[in-house]
Amino acid sequence: MRAWALLWVLAAGSSSAADAFYTWADPVPPMPGKLLRSEALTPQQSLASAGLNLRILYSSTDGLDNLTPVAVSGALFVPKGPAPAGGWPLMAWAHGTVGSADRCAPSLNQRSPRDTRYLNDWLEQGYAIVATDYQGLGTPGLHPYGLTRPLAYGVLDSIRAVGAAPVNVSRRAVVFGQSQGGRAAFATAVMAKDYAPDVEVVGVVATGTPYASARAQGHSPELENARRSVVPTFAYNLLRLSTVALLDPSFVPADYLAERALPAFRASQDECLHAIEQRVVADGLTFNNSFKRSPKAALDRVGREAAYPTLKTDIPVFLGTGGKDRDVFVPGQQALVRDACQAGDRVEWHFYPALDHSGAVNGSLGDSTGFVRRAFAGEAIKGNCGR
Repeated sequence: MRAWALLWVLAAGSSSAADAFYTWADPVPPMPGKLLRSEALTPQQSLASAGLNLRILYSSTDGLDNLTPVAVSGALFVPKGPAPAGGWPLMAWAHGTVGSADRCAPSLNQRSPRDTRYLNDWLEQGYAIVATDYQGLGTPGLHPYGLTRPLAYGVLDSIRAVGAAPVNVSRRAVVFGQSQGGRAAFATAVMAKDYAPDVEVVGVVATGTPYASARAQGHSPELENARRSVVPTFAYNLLRLSTVALLDPSFVPADYLAERALPAFRASQDECLHAIEQRVVADGLTFNNSFKRSPKAALDRVGREAAYPTLKTDIPVFLGTGGKDRDVFVPGQQALVRDACQAGDRVEWHFYPALDHSGAVNGSLGDSTGFVRRAFAGEAIKGNCGR
């Protein structure tokens, strides 16, 4: 039986245990973007507007050393009905922060109401969706939260993996993402040409997109106030500490954390974002009261690894910003727009004054739908940098 025929049989009726599916016992193929196996998602993990809901495992490249083959998991959702000529146009979804533990992988869980509504809308418009979990989510090991290369590699290789599928999907794709997924989407735009020149990304849609640059972060009063306040987003810093330890095994987070912050840090190793945020709030943690030694040098290293290698891309980019975003500071998002425009990118920026970080996802649909349609049609997208 041919490999893909076997995978199709698995997808029709497999119910393998999660750890067995996500752990690839054999050497991972050196070629990135090779589908390793698939199976049907459970009804709770599926999207109602999809005619086919699959969990997938595929080969990629370790974004930490930029060399070692790794297995990455994800999901594939295909619209109902017959595929159009040329196959279902493919959209690659990059999700927001969920945590670093394996249990937090989106393909293992029910999607949030926001994401469910958003992804179902695209399916109903006739787009297939491949949704990476990112390196280290679901599959063994911690997710290297905050780093850019693992995100872009996971997205690009997910497109490669489903490109040879018997489900008739187009070889052309639009990448779209929110928050951490916005970082992944923009990183895909600027890294696709070098890492995956065989992948044809025709457009990128990103909302709530982080920008790791000194000019974007600065020492704004808003940022300083956040450091003094008990805010759930301090959970992101706890996740970044684990990433520092991945980059430098000699780094011991407990040497830096105050006693009161240790339970929340332990939660960040095993729990998902909502539980970590609850612990942060319950323990009254702020950035300023959670450390006995300054973590600046360590967190700066993650910041350097999070920086986009370049801002220049030939792919048109849609960026959406909520004016009431408190998770990813608006000045940073505005700085990304300015700098990407100065780099010569074709940026179409939309600002939504009344929307917060989460609201910008579905709130941008009216604008991003037209952008995606034009991108797949091959229409010229000049952006609105001049305005």
